[in-house]
Amino acid sequence: MINPISIALSGLSSASKKAEVASNNIVNADVVGSVDPNDPHQAYTPKVAVDQSLSSNGQGAGVRTMVLNRDPAFVPSFSPDSPFADEQGLVNAPNVSLDEEMVNLKIAEHAYKANAQVIKTSSEMQDALRDALNSDH
Repeated sequence: MINPISIALSGLSSASKKAEVASNNIVNADVVGSVDPNDPHQAYTPKVAVDQSLSSNGQGAGVRTMVLNRDPAFVPSFSPDSPFADEQGLVNAPNVSLDEEMVNLKIAEHAYKANAQVIKTSSEMQDALRDALNSDH
């Protein structure tokens, strides 16, 4: 039997993880580092949230969200005044698009609201069914 509440809870967890990833990417978008991979001063490595559908006996059972490193993680950026700049004035900057991250935050917000509504509606339906069964006796 499909359990809408557990499916919606997995959706809430997924939406929260996506919002966290987008927020971290936004906050760290300016953390640049050396282009030399051997230098300990590396730029922030942005993340991506990837969903995987879960199923049980051929029926949907929710979603699992994995957090992975973005590929490519860095883009070269001209910043000759940076202490991490190479001889050409380049640093590695996180491969973060603020526009994309804002969209990801909105998607996570709407997904969270939708899954919360599923839980509320499922609970109301269970209460109505319980009331109907109790009134028959």
